Amino acid sequence: MTTAGVLLAAGAGTRFAGSEHKLLAVIEGRSVVSRSLDALCDAGLDAVVVVTGAVDLSEVLAEAGGVIAVIANEHWETGIASSVHCAARWARDAGHEAVVVGLADQPFVTSAAWRAVGASEGRIAVATYGGRRGNPVRLAREVWPLVPRDGDEGARTLIRRFPEIVVPVACEGLPDDIDTVEDLRRWS
Repeated sequence: MTTAGVLLAAGAGTRFAGSEHKLLAVIEGRSVVSRSLDALCDAGLDAVVVVTGAVDLSEVLAEAGGVIAVIANEHWETGIASSVHCAARWARDAGHEAVVVGLADQPFVTSAAWRAVGASEGRIAVATYGGRRGNPVRLAREVWPLVPRDGDEGARTLIRRFPEIVVPVACEGLPDDIDTVEDLRRWS
């Protein structure tokens, strides 16, 4: 069974009032998206894909050395669900059996968290941090048709609808995201 890691990086980041997009903001000398992408790439999953949309990430992605696939979500304005749907369609076409989905604005999720969630055999597996659910989330091929096509929730919708098939995976790291300039200041 092959598993692809998916980094969702398509949103506009409208709550971030900085001079650049939140994914390009810098923490300790590296952009938020670079930190997130490095953790995913270091997890050792079978493939890595980044779903883009609102912001041009070509420079950052070029630095990743071509080890990743890039999907442009032309409908990113409709919400995160459209990005998860794009990733599932790409993974299906590429022959993968599962995707592990995480957010590009969560630069403190570790490669160990990506790896642990990816190793789960649950149809839906969700990272937990101190008992709280977070990202990344593993979705097996059989649940991909259930992913909504639009809206501001992707895997969360499935987690609520099908709690009996959700497997928690205890992870180390921090699921904190960078949504505002204040979030960035706290970590800089």
